[in-house]
Amino acid sequence: MPVLENTEVQTYAGASPREDKSFHTDVLVVGGGFGGMYALWKIRQLGFKTKLFEAGSEFGGTWHWNSYPGARVDSEMPYYAFSIPEVWKTWNWTERFPSHEELKRYFRHVDKVLDLSTDAYFNTIVTEAKYDGKTWTVRTRGGRIVWCRYLILATGSSYKKHIPAMKGLDVYKGKTIHAADWPRDGLDVRGKRVGVIGNGATGVQIVQELGKQDCELSVFIRTPICALPMRQRILSVEEQETSKMVYEFLYDGCKTSRAGFPFKTPSKGFWEVTLAEREQRMEEGWSRGGFAFNQGTYRDFIFDKEANKIFYEFWARKVRKRISDPQKAAIAAPIPQKSWFATKRPSLEQDYYDVINQDNVKLVDIKATPIDSFQGNGILTTEKLHELDVVILATGYDAVTGSLLDMGLEDKNGISLRQRWKDGVRTYLGLMIPDMPNLFMVYSPQAPTSFANGPPIIEIQVDWVAQALQKMQEEGIESIEAQEKSAEEWYAEVKRIGEQTLYPSVDSWYMGANIPGKPRELLLYLGGVNVYAETCSTALRSWKGFNIERKASHVRASI
Repeated sequence: MPVLENTEVQTYAGASPREDKSFHTDVLVVGGGFGGMYALWKIRQLGFKTKLFEAGSEFGGTWHWNSYPGARVDSEMPYYAFSIPEVWKTWNWTERFPSHEELKRYFRHVDKVLDLSTDAYFNTIVTEAKYDGKTWTVRTRGGRIVWCRYLILATGSSYKKHIPAMKGLDVYKGKTIHAADWPRDGLDVRGKRVGVIGNGATGVQIVQELGKQDCELSVFIRTPICALPMRQRILSVEEQETSKMVYEFLYDGCKTSRAGFPFKTPSKGFWEVTLAEREQRMEEGWSRGGFAFNQGTYRDFIFDKEANKIFYEFWARKVRKRISDPQKAAIAAPIPQKSWFATKRPSLEQDYYDVINQDNVKLVDIKATPIDSFQGNGILTTEKLHELDVVILATGYDAVTGSLLDMGLEDKNGISLRQRWKDGVRTYLGLMIPDMPNLFMVYSPQAPTSFANGPPIIEIQVDWVAQALQKMQEEGIESIEAQEKSAEEWYAEVKRIGEQTLYPSVDSWYMGANIPGKPRELLLYLGGVNVYAETCSTALRSWKGFNIERKASHVRASI
């Protein structure tokens, strides 16, 4: 049975139908998640005529599509939110880590407060974008054509679904669902045999919810995730209203931190403190929950194998206390460690390790007994046939670059982005691509994207774009584009920083390694949000690394 596709096309109540087929605009934003919403609001404030295209039926980006059981954010509040006072002053969360339902309500609130849907086109998928020497021409699947001076791509890191090629998937007679295509009317698993393939954040969240239901759950694990304790709790309105007097300091702290959270890391390194001090700091991070354990303790584990081993041993010791079945413990938290701690994206869990300890949950180590094929009634591994009524693919996305490569983007010479990036990504600062004048990216490759809390990165990038547009107007500049040389230098910088870490030694979607045929490279900038922001700001002050074309003389200049 083929994977279910999401064919929903209705427009939600907060949006108005769009009848204008084709039009001109100053700025077109593609994507309606955090990045697109902030860009539409920010750029529109400058007086530019700005419109937005979104593939979904409402705002929210990945949170529009994420509706599987247990889907919730693993960045805590209030940090995973807009720093716009009009928004946070009129909104309160119910939980430290909100569910997808609450996040959907939040995006509707943002839309209402900022009046965004009046300039948004939903259920609109871009299929082509070309530059003609002065203007971008953008075409959509529905036949709409838009001409714009500036194009902002806020397509996100997690939109293009990845379904691995698996032998026999087409002959399987049960129900198959990719987590991003979860049925809107839900899925009844009572009395059913359910398999979950994928042990990333999505797999963890699905398993810890479905495992509590009356079903037999088989979890197929190739590389066990190092999930950290969420420490979920209810947030009261009184607590939040009192705290709002310091929200501006907290949001500023996010943007001047390494990981997008206002954490202050120790001034001393892992090996510069005593064993007792080290253990105390790690215990504090573990007890606080969220990403405090790996972002607010010692960063040495990313660079130093011995430190990494100690972090892993600490983690495994905590996890194994919750798993009484020794076979399950050996799969979920193997000793010795089989992969460097946190070099694949860690997730947060509430009771995942308690749920997999239940009798109705079975763990299948597909590293030891790989999947051979799908059969009509289940999944055949090299060990046995696992009979299943439902298979859930928590197999993730063609992350970071997938959406950009799928939108028919061509540079000024008619060369597709897919061709340009066939041997690897080249951007300047993760903001612009050579030979693509006046095209900007948000939450993009070769930025701190996915290595840090998202909204602060997005606001830093969009604010940069807004300042660039203002500066262009003030200086009479028609267009800017990244130089090839500056893109090569930025690629080298991203690679240089990455090679100092353990990330390149592990196959992960950070490295593009989850997609067959995708160049294996570090897709993200590891220098920190604070350093990234300062580097971008410095380049903007002097147009360093850009080619510029001024309106009056139409003479190109390289800075």
